[in-house]
Amino acid sequence: MNTVKKETELIFWGAGTARTLRPIWVAEELGVSYLLHPIGPRTGETQTDNYTQLNPKQKVPFCEDGDLKISETMAICRYLVNKYGSEETLFTPGSIEEQAKEDEWLAFIFGELDETSLYVMRRHGALASIYGEAPTAMEAAEEYVIRQLKVIKKHMQDRQYVLNERFSLPDVFLTTCLNWVNAYEIEMPEILEKYRQRIVERDAYRKAVKVNNPD
Repeated sequence: MNTVKKETELIFWGAGTARTLRPIWVAEELGVSYLLHPIGPRTGETQTDNYTQLNPKQKVPFCEDGDLKISETMAICRYLVNKYGSEETLFTPGSIEEQAKEDEWLAFIFGELDETSLYVMRRHGALASIYGEAPTAMEAAEEYVIRQLKVIKKHMQDRQYVLNERFSLPDVFLTTCLNWVNAYEIEMPEILEKYRQRIVERDAYRKAVKVNNPD
């Protein structure tokens, strides 16, 4: 997708993770210019006095847009679409009902896949030196992922995107979670792997990955 960058005062903090990728990807889809401070979540950079004053949660990603300061991936992405989106970019809900369905899938993907299961595997796998090894929790989390993938597989039958045959925020969140599933070598339904492969061919995604992984 070729877009003319819209000039903004947008600043992102954070790079190198699936969660920091999401707002960067959304900004690229929207054609919005931004400045990125590629600090990492566990480099000590989020715990400096300056960053803590900016974001007391000491987490990334974090977004500044003029006087607005906002944290939490879902909130940042929703704000970007609402403020900078158009009919030519990401799908924007046009009714209470459409908004409810988008919220439903965002909550499901983030709550059930990201936080409840995949991040549990990250905590006790790649980050076991910090959070400790927990083989039973890892096994249970993987089984939970597989159960949720079955739900998504059923929903995605004969669909190009999660909602309304238009690329939208749930696709951003689902694709980043499926990338995680793929990296953990968890069995993925064929329909979801084909979906993931198609989405990661988007120009905006490819650009965002390069920005999110500067090394």
